[in-house]
Amino acid sequence: MAKTRGEDLLRLDEAARAGWLYYVAGNTQEEIAAKLGTSRQSAQRLVSLSVSAGLVKVRIDHPIASCLEQARSLQQAFGLSFCEVVPSDPSSLSTTIGIAEACAAEMERRLMRAEPVIMALGTGRTLKASVERLPKMTCSQHRIVSLTGNIALDGSASVYNVIFTMADAIQARHYPMPLPVVVSTPEERALLHEQKVVQSTLALAAKADVTFVGVGELGAKAPLVVDGFITGEDRDLLNSVGGIGEIVGWVFDEAGHIIDCPFNDRVASARIPSTETSEVILVAMGAAKAPAIRAAMAGRMVNGLITDEATARLLDAG
Repeated sequence: MAKTRGEDLLRLDEAARAGWLYYVAGNTQEEIAAKLGTSRQSAQRLVSLSVSAGLVKVRIDHPIASCLEQARSLQQAFGLSFCEVVPSDPSSLSTTIGIAEACAAEMERRLMRAEPVIMALGTGRTLKASVERLPKMTCSQHRIVSLTGNIALDGSASVYNVIFTMADAIQARHYPMPLPVVVSTPEERALLHEQKVVQSTLALAAKADVTFVGVGELGAKAPLVVDGFITGEDRDLLNSVGGIGEIVGWVFDEAGHIIDCPFNDRVASARIPSTETSEVILVAMGAAKAPAIRAAMAGRMVNGLITDEATARLLDAG
C-alpha cells in the first residue's frame, strides 16, 4: 500500500528529531532509540534519512529544530525529565492543535511497552482530544486510572472525562474515580474516601508510573467555572488567596504549592502523583495558561511538559 502524504511528513518529522538528537545534542544511536521508543536499527535509519532528505546541513533545516531547542531550554530551566514543544499555527484558534497529536503519540509509546504500566489521567479538553487520536490497541497488561471524578454541582456529568474513551480505544483495565470533583464539606469528602472502591482507586492512582494532566487557569474563562464544577464566587475567593491555576481541581499558587484553603479541603480528586515516583506530564498551551504552567513546573508538581512553541517562548521569557 502506498504511503500517504501524512505518513511521509511524519517520517520526516521523526528523521529531523533523530538528526537533531544525533548531530546537535550528541546522543548515541542507542540513546536516540530509547528516546524515540524504537529499535537501534530504526534510529540508525532515521539518522541516515535526516541526511539523505537534506534536513542536516550546518543546522537541522526543518521547522521542528527550533522546537527541539526550546524543549531543551525548558527542560534545563525547570529540571524536567521530558519536554516536547510542537510548532504553533498563528492562524488557529484551537487550544489543542498540535499538542493533542503529540500527547497521543507519547501515550501510544508508553502503551506499546510489554511491561505493565499504571497510567493515571486527568481530565479536560486537551486530554480528551488526545485520547480520541489514539489508534485501536489491545493493552490488557496495563491499568488506566482516573485522578478525578466528573460530577458537577448540579449532578450532571462532564463530557471531558477521558478514561472511558481511552479504555474503549486500547482495551485496557480502567478504574474511574466514582466521585464528584468538589464536594460540599471536608466531612463529606472524608466519608466518600472511606468507601472501599474509592480507597482502592486512590491507592492505584498514587502508584502511577506515568501521569498525563491538563491545567486550568482561574481567570474569566476558568474551566472549573465554565464546566459547572465551582461558582464564580468560588473562583473569586481562590484568586483572593493567590490561586493561579488548578490541576484535577487542586488549586495552587504561583510558587506551585497546593494552597491550604477551605476550597482544597473539599476537592475529592486523588492527589497528583508525586514527581519523585511518577513521571507527571502536563499537556497545555496558550497565553492564558502560561502562568499556571510555569508555576506547576517551578513547584515540581509536574516533571514533564507537552506544549507549543508560542507558549514555550512565554515560559522561557518568564
